[in-house]
Parts: sequence; structure tokens; C-alpha cells
Amino acid sequence: MPTHEGRPDRRSFLAGCLGAASALGQDLSAPNTTIKTDVNVVNVFASVHDKKGQIVKTLTKDDFSIDEDGRPQVIRYFARDSDLELTLGLLVDTSGSQRRVIGEERSASYRFLDRVLREDKDIAFVIRFDREVELTVDLTSSRKRLESGIYDLQVGNMGGGQGQGGQRRRGGGTELYDAVMLASEDVMAKQHGRKAVVVMTDGEDRGSKVSLNTAINSAQKADTLVYAILFADEEPFNAYRGMGGRRHGGGGMPPSRQSGPDGDGKKVLQRLAKETGGSFYQVSHSLPLTTIFERMQDELRSQYSIGYTPDKPAKAGEFRKIHLATRDKTMVVQSRDGYYGTS
Repeated sequence: MPTHEGRPDRRSFLAGCLGAASALGQDLSAPNTTIKTDVNVVNVFASVHDKKGQIVKTLTKDDFSIDEDGRPQVIRYFARDSDLELTLGLLVDTSGSQRRVIGEERSASYRFLDRVLREDKDIAFVIRFDREVELTVDLTSSRKRLESGIYDLQVGNMGGGQGQGGQRRRGGGTELYDAVMLASEDVMAKQHGRKAVVVMTDGEDRGSKVSLNTAINSAQKADTLVYAILFADEEPFNAYRGMGGRRHGGGGMPPSRQSGPDGDGKKVLQRLAKETGGSFYQVSHSLPLTTIFERMQDELRSQYSIGYTPDKPAKAGEFRKIHLATRDKTMVVQSRDGYYGTS
């Protein structure tokens, strides 16, 4: 998987600054601090909402506290409205259950990417998944390529051959977990700065080679936020309607489409979002997809970037639990709940 040409590796630079500041007791939230060294740093991106659900954009470093495995840590780096590059992935369910909603997904998705991506600074990619997983648009900052790739999305029509940099897999169903893992391991793990994937699906997985836990772990290891959107056709999908043509009593999906091996699709998507630090949304008449994308856009532009050097370095593959909170306990903080050691 190619990486985007010309993007600087800010992780090593930031790690150096933070490590030296930690050793010297300096605070890198102050301007003009430039020191280089080599140390492991944990970076956490967070969004904060008040008790009414509104985004809070005016907090300072002193308004936060952070623990690792229950041990308080010292915040050494803090910034609002981070200027770091954004890598954004769009993962779209193109299985039969999405047949009646794919048109709305296409138009809203492009408008969202067009508004949130900054020209020559941010990059994005598109993955489609049903019985196979395919990277249809590789990392790019080109609006034209993204628009073309999004509007080419079709339900149940993966075509022949292999997609651009894609991963093709045979089997029946909706390979949601495989799509998250592909995005995380093959794309996001090589990128730096802010990273997020937007997943649009009914939440049901059928046929993935990996488990839900593995998908979540891959996103956590790649420092990637998952924004999960539950978008389900209120009418039964075509295969079900073909078996008599009746609408399932009470509306929504028929019983066979409401759950998979990991239970309710809604709970699956809520887990993906919560454990990676993203957000969960459910499309409805009162919360249309366009409104959801507007809220996501606001969140991505209103994040806090927080960094600390762990008091006890984590071993490679070791999971450390993170708890980020505000002094004001009425506020809700969205951030990843842990990380894996790399050395």
C-alpha cells in the first residue's frame, strides 16, 4: 500500500519534543519550544461535549486529567483545533441490505469529504465491502478521484478483477470486520497525524475472516478513530421481499437481518466507536445523514490533541488502558480507551 508522497513524519519530531520537555519539566503547550530527543509518547485525540450534547471548544490543558492503568500521568503536550494532517477513510457497505439507501450515502459522503478535507493537506480513501472487500480509491487529496470513486459505488456489483490496491475475498455476506482491519492495517498504520474512518452499514457482519475484537484491536493499534453510522433500509432487503413481498411487522429489517454472530448490529457499531474514541450515529427521520455528517465535521475540527510520556513504558503488544477526563464531571470526553506498546 503506497503512502502519500510529501507528507512529513511528524510523529518522530513530536515524540522528540515531548520527551525532552518531559525530562526538563517544560510544557509544549507554550510556543517556541523546540527540543529533540528519542522517547515513546502516547498521543490522544479527544472531543468533549457538555451535558446538552454540544461540542466544547474552549478547554485548556489544566481542564483535563489522564490516567494509564489507573496511574495518573502528566500531560506534556496540549493543543486545540489541531493543525495535524487528517487521513480519512470512507467504508461503505454495498451489500443487498443497503440497496435502497446507497444513493443517499453517495451524495452525502462526497459533500462531507469536500467540506472536511483541506486541499493539499488532508488525504482520504474509499473502501467498499459486501461479500468482498475492495479499496476502490487509494490515498489521495484529489476531489475529482474521490468524487468519481464514491459515485461508482453500486450495491452487489463488485465486478471482475482486483481493485486498485484492493483486497478481494470470496464468501457470502457483509465483511464489515475485514473492512475495518484492511483500512487500519494496510492504510492507517502507515500514516501520521489524525486518523479516522467513517463506516456506513447496518452493523451486521457475515463472512469476515476476523472477529469484532480483532477489528477493534487493529484500529486501536493504528491510532484510528471509528465513526460508525447505522444506516439501515426501513424496508426489508430485496432477497427477503422476494419471499412473499411482505413488510416485516413493525417495520425495520426482518429478523434474519437484525443480528449476526456478535449480536445486535447497533451494539456492534457502538463498540467500534466507543473503544476507538469515535462516535456512533443512527440515521433516522429526525437525524438524517446530512445532519450526522455536519456533526462529524464539527467534531473533527474541534478536537483536542493531548500527549504524555508513560511513567512505565509498555512492552511490545502490551495493552494499556487510558482514561481521559475533564475536571468538570458533567462533560463527556470521547477518546480511545487504550493503546498497544510498540517497543
